Amino acid sequence: MIIERDDFFVLTGGPGAGKTTLIEALRGRGLACVPEAGRRIIQTQRRVGGRALPSADPSRFAEMELGIGLVSFCEADASRTTIFDRGLVDPIGYLTVCGLEVPAHFHEAARTYRYNTTVFIAPPWEEIYARDAERQQSFDLAGATHDAMVRVYGQAGYRLVPLPLAGVEERAAFVLDAIGAALRRTERDRARRVC
Repeated sequence: MIIERDDFFVLTGGPGAGKTTLIEALRGRGLACVPEAGRRIIQTQRRVGGRALPSADPSRFAEMELGIGLVSFCEADASRTTIFDRGLVDPIGYLTVCGLEVPAHFHEAARTYRYNTTVFIAPPWEEIYARDAERQQSFDLAGATHDAMVRVYGQAGYRLVPLPLAGVEERAAFVLDAIGAALRRTERDRARRVC
């Protein structure tokens, strides 16, 4: 059974493209937001000496990302418009960038649990890119991750909407306008199916 949540939106892209900053701005405007799992996985795995790290075991890291993503999707309030900092398709893109096989259950999770077909993607933006304790990728790898997300989300049937290379307030306004348009489009599509 496919579970569709038209009020759930994904923000994806490569690392260091301003996604988390935008999520915080949208939260400040009253939108329900689900944080990225990857950074939390890295932090907690380091604390406990775990191996589910991109540098140690990328497959295990992706499996944890998928698991947290599934829980986040299932526990999010379906009655509220919610934006997710990365979605269930992201672990597929991550494994693709790593050159690793994507297990069938990853594709099944992405096929079964569906967000709104409008997905926001943050393009690589070298001026704001910075490495930190959890973000060790080069800017080139961040660009390759972006490109992989474009491919895998497109293959999964989503419509990608690139964010403008603009300040956080302009980006937040852009996302809120696009969410409104996407929800109106969804309502029109539902009305046509009923008729």
